[in-house]
Amino acid sequence: MSTGPAVADDGGSGLASFRRNVWWGLAGTVACVLGFAVGDWVLDPDVPAGLRALTGLSTAATIVACGALLGRRMRDRAPSAGWLVTAGCAAVVAGAVPLAVGNFGIWSIAPAATIAVLAMFLPARRAWQALRAALVVLPAIGLVVALATGEPNVAHAVWMPALMVVAFGPAMLGMLRGWQVAARLDDARRLAGQLAVADERLRFAADLHDIQGHHLQVIALKSELAARLAEADPARAAAQMREVQQLAGDALRETRALVQGYRRTTLDAEIANASKVLAAAGVEVRADVDAGLAAALPDAPRSLLGLVVREATTNVLRHSHATRAAIVLVPDDAGARLVIDNDGARPARATNGTSDATGAAGVGTAGPVGAAGQVGAAGDGTGLASLAERLDAVGGRLSWVSDEDRFVVTATVAG
Repeated sequence: MSTGPAVADDGGSGLASFRRNVWWGLAGTVACVLGFAVGDWVLDPDVPAGLRALTGLSTAATIVACGALLGRRMRDRAPSAGWLVTAGCAAVVAGAVPLAVGNFGIWSIAPAATIAVLAMFLPARRAWQALRAALVVLPAIGLVVALATGEPNVAHAVWMPALMVVAFGPAMLGMLRGWQVAARLDDARRLAGQLAVADERLRFAADLHDIQGHHLQVIALKSELAARLAEADPARAAAQMREVQQLAGDALRETRALVQGYRRTTLDAEIANASKVLAAAGVEVRADVDAGLAAALPDAPRSLLGLVVREATTNVLRHSHATRAAIVLVPDDAGARLVIDNDGARPARATNGTSDATGAAGVGTAGPVGAAGQVGAAGDGTGLASLAERLDAVGGRLSWVSDEDRFVVTATVAG
């Protein structure tokens, strides 16, 4: 008899071991029941030697064929024609010989076991239909033979085949169902791991966009300013280039910290940096920040508000001709509310965006230019649209509105 199906490494999940155990349970049940039940009759000296040999060989062939078929089923493979023919013929012989000599106790064991094994290859509904059919056919065969041979115990000839079908069928289908559930749970576990990796990659990509997009935009702005000042005011141009060098170094350090998993966004530092950068671009900035409130916020909401400040500042530089901007952090019923307001938004139709389903539709209508462009890459899954999703995850909310030449970003978080 086969020692069991070949199994691949399961990555430590225990699934391969469980598959081996299920196979041994199923094949062992068939072998033990047929071996012990038919063995006594095969070894009975009162039974003709030829019949005993024929029954013993056919029973052994049934056990081996059922084991091979179970192995293929556990590996989700189709049954081979050779093993199907072997199992069917062997079961018929193993049942017909005892039935022919009037042994109504053991004749149905091999056919019932084989039918249960073959039913495992059928869809669940058809498998149960096959077992119900066997529950009618096998007792009917016993009844007909008993009546034809004058067997006095007709009831025994009927209920014994029915008992064998009930004993083998549900047990095997139940163990198969258990294996299938375990396999699906293992697939779900693997899928959950893959989704976690994908989520982490998206988070990393969003953070990298926040770092590089912000710094590169400021570097481009300062480099352009330095180029204009190169001839008229070399000293100021040199100062601007030194700031560009410092910004490039900051971007490099933050990128390295992000890769190492140590980067944290500080709300106070982001507000201070935004005020400095906007002022350098000629924007009059008013910052009204409750420092105590900022310090009291939990790490995750505080970090996300810092990213909102950074993204909104980048959008002001890229998508507006702002002359005034305001950054306000005040207490809110839920915790804290951050508002970033600027003028000079490029002319475009009024658009609104929020972090809920309705707002998502609003973001989707925002164009790549003009005031609507201040949404910032809403179409590619980054910018304010991405931050809205991240704020939703921590119980916050992000919305933005463009009205004539004003663009207002509002973020609320729980305290």
